[in-house]
Amino acid sequence: MPRITAAQAGGANRCAFLDMIAWSEIGPELLAKSDDGYNVLVGSTPADPRLFQGYAHHPDILVTVRPGLQSTAAGRYQLLFRWWQAYQQQLRLPDFGPVSQDVVALQQIRERGALPLIDSGQFAAAVARCSNLWASLPGAGYGQHEQQMAALQQAYRGAGGAVA
Repeated sequence: MPRITAAQAGGANRCAFLDMIAWSEIGPELLAKSDDGYNVLVGSTPADPRLFQGYAHHPDILVTVRPGLQSTAAGRYQLLFRWWQAYQQQLRLPDFGPVSQDVVALQQIRERGALPLIDSGQFAAAVARCSNLWASLPGAGYGQHEQQMAALQQAYRGAGGAVA
């Protein structure tokens, strides 16, 4: 569950969408083996969880995910360090803590124009608008595993999201 409240996020559908992203990016097993994904480094698996300690700063650890692919992605929404720096300044966030991670993810979704779609239950359209943000979403095109829309919708509904 996101640490931001539904009131702070702007509604239960938005919180459910954040949960769906975490389910998609981190996976349920790794979510259970971590601080609900908030302290996960890119390349982690349930068999080999790579977790960082403390939320004072983004960990900024360059991980070789596979030959030819390195990343500084970290946290529940796998945010790159370079983007974290810009968002932290823009949103005046105090740390890389769970609520700050939630706020950044919501801002990214807002920038894609997907919040009204989420609010009105247009789940598939919202996912499509955000697909270039998260490699695990259908149509992302990053050459990584992409989840099926039906599985994402099931995770979204399981987190309390409503579909129109």
